[in-house]
Amino acid sequence: MTPSTTALAEALANARRTHQTLDATPWLATLENADQAYQVQDAVAASLGWFADESAPRTWKSGGASRNAVLTHAPLPPAGVRAAPADFSDLVFHVPGIESEIALRLGREVTPAMAAALDHADAAALVDAMAVSVEIVDSRWQDLAATPALLRLADSQVHGALAIGEWKPYAAIDWTSQRCETRIGSAEPVVRQGTHPMGDPAWLLPVWLRHLTRHGRTVPAGTVVTTGSWVGILPCRRGDQVTVAFDGIGALRLSV
Repeated sequence: MTPSTTALAEALANARRTHQTLDATPWLATLENADQAYQVQDAVAASLGWFADESAPRTWKSGGASRNAVLTHAPLPPAGVRAAPADFSDLVFHVPGIESEIALRLGREVTPAMAAALDHADAAALVDAMAVSVEIVDSRWQDLAATPALLRLADSQVHGALAIGEWKPYAAIDWTSQRCETRIGSAEPVVRQGTHPMGDPAWLLPVWLRHLTRHGRTVPAGTVVTTGSWVGILPCRRGDQVTVAFDGIGALRLSV
């Protein structure tokens, strides 16, 4: 890492420790590419000791706006990953939002050689279970809308916390007709059908697994990835009760 990327990692880690946000302006020229952003992710995690008790991160987020977009990835701190019904009232959020998603769980370990050979058609065979999941997105940047993508990526792709519903065996689904309903507080429910940005949550698996194995590491069985929002980002407030249901897959509840 360069002195400037090291300083960025230290600033992001301290922002998480002190529950404060950062002005992005001094950091706009710090990152030149995604590799540097991922180095900052790793340095923040090491500074905060997120994975000191694990051989490798066991829960990830991955996704992008479409199949043609560059997908991004981030390991998620274990303290914020909770089984539903989940209460996150003990955590500090700045401007939280809700993403309704499907999480996938690997049923076997994946070596670098396996990841390199994967294609989108056969990657789903590595998955043994799926579950409804909800990511609470939140940022350490004061003005998220004006923050460049690489700085968002360095900040764990603006992750706040993750709730995971009950696991069920993975099965092929007509994702184009899959219905999702999201209720936040007293607002009208948001209903979407077939709106996963890649058309199939499992489509991202080869890209994600090649990212995880890029330094020669094997991905353990049981590793989980949440795969992108069906509803974009929906605003929420502290104290809101959130319910998300995917027809035929499951539902979960959480408190922000």
